[in-house]
Amino acid sequence: MKKYLPLIALVAAASAYAQSPSGIQSVGQSQQAPQAVAQCIAKKWADNSQQQVTSQAMLANNMAMDVYVPGQQPPSGAAAVVRPSNSGKGTWVGFRSGGAAGGDATNAISACL
Repeated sequence: MKKYLPLIALVAAASAYAQSPSGIQSVGQSQQAPQAVAQCIAKKWADNSQQQVTSQAMLANNMAMDVYVPGQQPPSGAAAVVRPSNSGKGTWVGFRSGGAAGGDATNAISACL
């Protein structure tokens, strides 16, 4: 059994990484780069609301970003969570509600995928 413990730990860690982070609803995947997806979401939200949209880079070179729903602020506000795909190609996008309604927000996100 001892020789299998490292393998079990590795599988558990990999499956935890593959799941959506806690409190984040998976919206979908895109073949576009994370920066392009984040810019699309920010533009749609800004155009629809006529309000400023805040984006926060989470990794260097905008490889991972949080795009906040108009009127929401970092670090805990409602946001699109844009990350590189676990498969290594494209982008995974989720939505962290932060107490805000997500229907219109997730529709705009889906339009950018």
